Amino acid sequence: MPARVELFGVEIDRLRMEEAVAQIQAWVADSADRCHFVVTPNVDHVVMLQHHAGLQASYRDAGMVLVDGAPVLWASRLLHRRGNDLPERVAGSDLVPALFDSAEESKPLTVFILGAAPGVAERATANIRRQWPGVEVVGTYSPPLGFERDERENELILNKIAAAKPDILIVGLGAPKQELWVHKHRNQLRAKVALCVGATIDFLAGERSRAPVWMRSVGLEWVYRVASEPRRLAARYAKDAVVFPRLLAREWWRLRNPVRS
Repeated sequence: MPARVELFGVEIDRLRMEEAVAQIQAWVADSADRCHFVVTPNVDHVVMLQHHAGLQASYRDAGMVLVDGAPVLWASRLLHRRGNDLPERVAGSDLVPALFDSAEESKPLTVFILGAAPGVAERATANIRRQWPGVEVVGTYSPPLGFERDERENELILNKIAAAKPDILIVGLGAPKQELWVHKHRNQLRAKVALCVGATIDFLAGERSRAPVWMRSVGLEWVYRVASEPRRLAARYAKDAVVFPRLLAREWWRLRNPVRS
């Protein structure tokens, strides 16, 4: 895989969408008995990473770190020379459909969906079956609130995944819960690849709508999401809008004033 870009204390892979899909396909084809997991940092993740040791550990051990947030992509272009910056945004909600598009009906890609509210994963499954004949959903589960602290519940989830033996585990539990849970159980997960992709299950089910393509292309998807879910997202985005510029300024200073031994 190409080199990573260090940004805000995170090493992010310099990958385009087609390269990320190709790497996931290679992991699926690999006979090794291990689970690679993928994380997708946006501005909110970057803010949390500054003080969350568990999330930092998850990011360090991730097999792939893909830039999700447009401001994080722009920061890489501002702070790094052309050719050493990140080539494009690879959002989790775009990665999953792109991966599904690459699946062949003659050799179906098997998928387990973990997360979202009860019934949402089933609606996502119905839509996946209609749109992607090369994808086979082999299991779904919506865990109860607080499941991550329940040893028996975690064992149940791991057993469901092990019985299904999926190529891809789609995890939509919200950040940082999904990253922490996958990291904690990565050696027990019987899936080839685990994708920590937030609201993607809701998008697949049609529970939430994506921003128009033009808004995504100019980095305004966050405006659409806040307008769609103001109670849930307004406070988070307001905090990020205050903290992220400070982090950007600090990163700019660090890169231009390296510590000399």
